[in-house]
Amino acid sequence: MYQSDLLSGKRILVTGGGSGLGKAMGRRFLELGAELAICGRREPVLAETAGAFERDFPGRTAWRVCDIRDPDAVEAMIAALWETGPLDVLVNNAAGNFLAKSETLSPRAVDAVLGIVLHGTAYVTLACGRRWIAEGRPGNVLSIVATYAWSGSPFVVPSAMAKAGVLAMTRSLAVEWGPKDIRLNAIAPGPFPTEGAWQRLVPNQELEQAWKARIPLGRFGDHRELADLAVFLVNDRSGYITGEVVTIDGGEWIKGAGQFSVMDGLTEEDWAALRKR
Repeated sequence: MYQSDLLSGKRILVTGGGSGLGKAMGRRFLELGAELAICGRREPVLAETAGAFERDFPGRTAWRVCDIRDPDAVEAMIAALWETGPLDVLVNNAAGNFLAKSETLSPRAVDAVLGIVLHGTAYVTLACGRRWIAEGRPGNVLSIVATYAWSGSPFVVPSAMAKAGVLAMTRSLAVEWGPKDIRLNAIAPGPFPTEGAWQRLVPNQELEQAWKARIPLGRFGDHRELADLAVFLVNDRSGYITGEVVTIDGGEWIKGAGQFSVMDGLTEEDWAALRKR
């Protein structure tokens, strides 16, 4: 299904699109014919990424500095993008996260994550949704959540709270806006190494190896794999899918949920002894 013109004619905004998974998705959208807009807080990063995209795909990438925690800034950005034509797809990718013992978190630390992941995602989604509804246009929203949106997770509690909220928003608006031909879906990635987040969340090599050992497929994700899943969910051929969250984690969360998953550490001698008993 990944034909070179699959996304031709689609205008797609990726928040946090200057680096990491946002950058990987943006490049894949361009490869398949889309027009792309990216936003983020760091102008040098956005300018560098947009410049690289422009060299490979001339005339199809716009970028704007925007702190999505600020609703006025979000409204100004969406209004400016709409002046050159309506968006067709919004990808809510911008995020913030860090490891911490929860009892040490200050209110500002909690707000730093909730402001980007929950509030910012809501601001951008509502700004696009209002315009699609007013103009009677179809729309498509894809949000990046996490498997701990439904399981919870220690040491990243603000992120778990925020991602759970984004998933609730996705499912709620899929029903409310479905009659208006607006679809909302989510992707829950497992570990996909990125330069920034990986340094904050995986502080040493021992933890990285332990994390990899938790994954049934025995490896971390490749950015292209997630980008191709995003393409599937934002293109018209998946038009009957809405309110869904698709997990792409090599089986990690299912293994963690299984009470006896730790038994994969047993040796052949251990299993032989069990059989004798």
